[in-house]
Amino acid sequence: MQSGSMTQQSERSYSFHLPTRIEFGFGKASILGGQLAAMGVKQAFIVSDQGVVSAGLLSNINASLQEAGISSELYLEVEPDPSFKTIDRGADCFRKSNCDVLIAVGGGSVMDTAKGIRIVAQHGQSIGDYAGVERIKSGSVIPLVAVPTTSGTGSEVTVFGVYSDWENQVKVTVNSRYMAPTLAIVDPELTLGLPKKITASTGIDALAHGIETYFSRRASPATDALATEAIATIGSSLRAAVEKGHDKAARTRMSHGSLLAGMAFNNGLLGLAHAIGSALSGHCHVPHGIAIGLLLPHVIEFNGGENVQKAANIANLLGIHNGSSSSLAGQAAEAVAQLVSDIGLPTRLRDVDVSEHQLGVIALDSFKSGMMKWNPKQPSEAEVLELLKKIY
Repeated sequence: MQSGSMTQQSERSYSFHLPTRIEFGFGKASILGGQLAAMGVKQAFIVSDQGVVSAGLLSNINASLQEAGISSELYLEVEPDPSFKTIDRGADCFRKSNCDVLIAVGGGSVMDTAKGIRIVAQHGQSIGDYAGVERIKSGSVIPLVAVPTTSGTGSEVTVFGVYSDWENQVKVTVNSRYMAPTLAIVDPELTLGLPKKITASTGIDALAHGIETYFSRRASPATDALATEAIATIGSSLRAAVEKGHDKAARTRMSHGSLLAGMAFNNGLLGLAHAIGSALSGHCHVPHGIAIGLLLPHVIEFNGGENVQKAANIANLLGIHNGSSSSLAGQAAEAVAQLVSDIGLPTRLRDVDVSEHQLGVIALDSFKSGMMKWNPKQPSEAEVLELLKKIY
């Protein structure tokens, strides 16, 4: 970015809010018991899934809790893209327990499930009743600790929860400052050995968080600083994390990049890739990260003409430095497309069982997402459909 542009950006007024306390570092999961004991916790309700249990990722956490004299109850009824019913059932289980803290150990679906359980357990109704912006009117007395086991969603620090309304084939977002976890324990050790496919799909989602926030109409100097560092960190680490799952340096950088991207989009919000991705997942059950990987290069290309300098900066952050700003802007999309291919993600909608006749309704429903309005270039329905046809 040119120095004049940087000065202009730094003089802008903006707001930034991050209610979650963060503990980051290799082995940090082992301090959880002590952290909770200091909060007066006696019994923990752990939300996780069978994959996390099978991978042995709860062992250090359980040992830490036991050492601190904290008993626990385990809730594993979490599916990808959690439904309203899953959240409401979990809230009922929490109410029946004697637990005084919620701990989410897992990926985005687990953390969103715990966020939803907390709100419904405290305020009643169904999680779907809180869909939209700031429809939760007060906070919860239930502390929530988020312990991510993937490097992707950033849900450990965000005010969002995404839930599936399968009856209407849509995914809805609950956006409220009261959704944010109380404490995030980000321990890269928990991501060692994560399967390649999950590493790839969650990692490209984290990269998209950085890129879409950087392009966003809500971007600020603070979110730009976080987003650009996230883009550079993830862009230089994702291939190694996929190919060498036990590479501690790559895993630590991916955890850090994902965290920074979550902090960025928590304030700067997202755009077209996530708007279309929500509709794509809702109608075709395409996993979120896979959907984002399909869309991101094409969205960068679409947005690049609206903000050539930022697109060129993205190319620079991804290691491309030769060419004019307009040339670099085009290379940004190409670089991300190459990354998607290199980490083994699909590049065509037909490869994930999307039918061509579904493209029209996906394009139409993309505009139901609140993220659409923050995209720097406002597309028409015809332009979204054209983009989907290009990917098909």
